[in-house]
Amino acid sequence: MDQPHTGRAAGLLQPFLGRWRGVTEIAQSPWGPAHTTDAEVAFTPAAGGHAVVQSYRHREPDGTHLEGHGMFTVDALHGGALWYYVDSLGHPPTAPVRGLWTSGTLTFDRRTADGVARHSFRVEDDVLVHTVELRLQGRAGFAPLLKSVFRKA
Repeated sequence: MDQPHTGRAAGLLQPFLGRWRGVTEIAQSPWGPAHTTDAEVAFTPAAGGHAVVQSYRHREPDGTHLEGHGMFTVDALHGGALWYYVDSLGHPPTAPVRGLWTSGTLTFDRRTADGVARHSFRVEDDVLVHTVELRLQGRAGFAPLLKSVFRKA
């Protein structure tokens, strides 16, 4: 799936639309040990289809939860997509992140004070996969941080 020729995010993200449930595998990191958790995500058209709202949630084994909300829109001037994202960890975006389609995968490099988090989204055979790789400041290369695998709810 390559980027459709439309100025509407709902067209761009058509395969992602709907409610999804699955698991998130979180790798060992400076923030904690490796573990797996149940997760859900929804992608909903908004603003007449010019935006898609993303709502993600997973519950940690200790009962706490992480939630994140994003908004995708199309960058008609430069191509690709723009993504605004904030989560309950409290790192608000300073600017939208630009993403591009490559071989059916929509990828965003989100820069934070800690480094770069590379988010990749794809739907293949009715399975939504969201991966995050992290390159911490001062380190070369990316390391896996999480992988979520979802099926339509």
